[in-house]
Amino acid sequence: MSTHPRDRISVFSDYVCPFCYLGRESLSRYQDTRDEKLEINWQPFDLRSGKRNPDGTIDHSVDDGKDDDYFEQAKQSVRRLQEKYDVDMELDLAIEVDSFSAQIAAYYVREHYPYETWLEFDEAIFEALWTEGRDIGDEDVLADLADEVGVDTDEVRSAIEDDDLRERIEAEWSTAQRQGITGVPTFAYDGYAARGAVPPEQLQRLVEGVE
Repeated sequence: MSTHPRDRISVFSDYVCPFCYLGRESLSRYQDTRDEKLEINWQPFDLRSGKRNPDGTIDHSVDDGKDDDYFEQAKQSVRRLQEKYDVDMELDLAIEVDSFSAQIAAYYVREHYPYETWLEFDEAIFEALWTEGRDIGDEDVLADLADEVGVDTDEVRSAIEDDDLRERIEAEWSTAQRQGITGVPTFAYDGYAARGAVPPEQLQRLVEGVE
């Protein structure tokens, strides 16, 4: 039996976004307050789109307008949220990490495995980067994470090299942009949205309309 759309919250996110990791902690806390299950409808997003070459690689020399002051403010915001949500993180930012392969792997698992397996894999990717400082752009790291949650490692390796899957992820990114998603995380439910690592109370208002 499929889950009714009203029992799912769409989450636009990129694994290399620290606020996406922190936002998922907030969502988890809100989910824990509910009697009914609220599944995540993951929507891929690319924070590196302005620096990505036609072949999918990243050109870190491209000026995207984010200077040292921007990154310092971002770090301070991350640290404030770490304290607020009582979350330990190995990294504040992951500027040099590319999430393309991780998103492809997660997309494949979502399409071919049960929701619970995808969720475990998705959370494992976030944890590997933000609490262990591992490079989730590394195929071997993703294969290890897949193995830990019961996903065939050869399938994941093949998926990462699959040109069709790469194109599908790029299409997902484009769709998000056309829908007006300009930053992540963005939580969307029933025509309404909240952006950022918002507190559980705000997610409750988004989903339940609680004043």
